[in-house]
Amino acid sequence: MSHFQIETAQNVKIQQNVATVWDRILAYIIDFTIILAYVFATIAVMSGLNVSPFEGFATSLVIGLPPFLYHLLMEIFLNGQSVGKASMHLRVVNLDGSKPQFSGYLIRWLFRIIDISLVSGAVAILVILLNGKGQRLGDLAAKTAVISERRKTGFDKMLNFEMEESYSPRYPQVASMTDKDVRKIKAVFDKAHRKSDHFIIIKLSDKVASQLNIQLDQSPQTFIQTLLKDYHYYSTR
Repeated sequence: MSHFQIETAQNVKIQQNVATVWDRILAYIIDFTIILAYVFATIAVMSGLNVSPFEGFATSLVIGLPPFLYHLLMEIFLNGQSVGKASMHLRVVNLDGSKPQFSGYLIRWLFRIIDISLVSGAVAILVILLNGKGQRLGDLAAKTAVISERRKTGFDKMLNFEMEESYSPRYPQVASMTDKDVRKIKAVFDKAHRKSDHFIIIKLSDKVASQLNIQLDQSPQTFIQTLLKDYHYYSTR
């Protein structure tokens, strides 16, 4: 899985995992299946009510408008996801990692005609493969990308603590760390904690704080625990 680097408002550099072509194709198939199911179900209901599905303007709108607007509305109201994207853990984001504005979603949707509709997705696939940032033509125009939020490791299970829904992270610097870095920190911390070796915990917290340029105002143990929670927060969003 390829990736690209973004920089947050806190000047923290984060590696974003780019959605693979296959994930995007599968997401598209899921969405297409939902749209197809809606069309068939609507036609069946109208037929059961003795209403001709395609003779009147109103009935044509009922059948055609939701599929036509599906991707635009889904991404707007589901924060950059359609049902297919959510199923594949994909999301549309700006290149700086933030949530796109309405104009971004609109531009992507308008370009679907060129990217996908007219050529069955051939242009989109080609551009995504050549671009390297999970971008089709619509994304290039809107300055967005499709990223994968799927965790490649079971890190969240490794932390073994509960996160409150309202949790607010304290150290945005942790977003620049990797799973490997945090695994090492947790391994050292857990071992020192089991042995009640406070000296090791102090050395660990001092080293980590120095590397991340953090001014310590917590106890060493609380600092490491907060750091792990903050990493979990950023790595799952």
